[in-house]
Amino acid sequence: MSATADHAEERTSLAARLGFQPGQVVQEIGFDEDVDSELREAIQETIGSELVDEDYDDVADAVVLWFRDDDGDLTDALVDATTLIDEGAPLVLLTPKTGRDGYVEPSDINDAARTAGLSPSKSVSVGKDWSGSRLATPKAAAKKR
Repeated sequence: MSATADHAEERTSLAARLGFQPGQVVQEIGFDEDVDSELREAIQETIGSELVDEDYDDVADAVVLWFRDDDGDLTDALVDATTLIDEGAPLVLLTPKTGRDGYVEPSDINDAARTAGLSPSKSVSVGKDWSGSRLATPKAAAKKR
């Protein structure tokens, strides 16, 4: 197997580990020029389609939220994101790693997630500059549309 094929498989595996599955509609919030394009491509390869943007007007199967410290209130962003997905659907929060511009303290992520009614998971490295946390919406508390 070529090094390129190994790299593509590794990226797709990361997207699957974050909970993305073929056929899902994944809404992306907070896109900017600093996002990890390799991770975006891996998610798109895994789901088999493009990510939908913030203007998508239906319920998504999952949300990717790119969030930086200066993006506003994290709790508000998480609460807003949960209204875009079905109950029990994953929300993947991506924040800059330690030492990068926009870094968000893990304790702030945990506090905001709990306040927003989400169950945080352990943070994982998803690229050179970004960490990811898979947050679960509780099935009983999720909003139906």
